[in-house]
Parts: sequence; structure tokens; C-alpha cells
Amino acid sequence: MRGWRILVAEDDYFAADELVQALERAGAEIIGPAADLRQANQLARSGAIDAAILDVNLMGQLSFPVADTLAEHGVPFLFATGYDPAIVPYAYRDVPCFTKPVATHAIVAAMAATRSLQAAH
Repeated sequence: MRGWRILVAEDDYFAADELVQALERAGAEIIGPAADLRQANQLARSGAIDAAILDVNLMGQLSFPVADTLAEHGVPFLFATGYDPAIVPYAYRDVPCFTKPVATHAIVAAMAATRSLQAAH
């Protein structure tokens, strides 16, 4: 994942910190972490990211507008949520969704797989 810029949108400080550390160990450059919808959307629109991890609920607001922005720009992403994964809209049914608490190694592996798939295309 060396050199890959990954947006982390997570409002829980400890969860964000754990993700950031794991992704950095894998060689990624972290964009954020963004703790609220406004900041996450701003970073998603910057065009300076290669992938993203989105907490479904950012400070009481659903992150699906950020997912929309990422999808429009062809940026792969995955969801992490403490809610039932059924909360994710049907349009994103094929996007990986991890239920919290999630092991960071599982998210890092999913990001690495996403990178491998993109490299193949």
C-alpha cells in the first residue's frame, strides 16, 4: 500500500488512531482523519485520495454523501459501522461493510485487495 493516499473518515478518536497506525504500517499515507461529514466531504472532493474508509455515522450524520462523491470520482471505499449493515443503501450493496468493532488487520487486508483489483484494471 506504499504511496497510496487513504481517507479515513471516523469520529471515534481511538478507532481512527488504530486505523491510521495500521494503514501507515502498511505504507499508506493518511488523509484526515476526518471526524465530521463536512470535513470528510471536503477531503473526498479534493481529488487527492486513492481510497477511503468511511464510518457510516459521523457525529450523528450519515456518510453516504461522501460515498456518493467518492463513487462519482471512481475512488474505491469501504464502510465501517456500529449499526446493522442493512443501513447501507442498496446502491452500495457491493461495497465492503465491516461491523464494529472490527479488527484493523481486516480493513487493511480489504484495502490491499482493493488496490490489487485496481492495479489489474
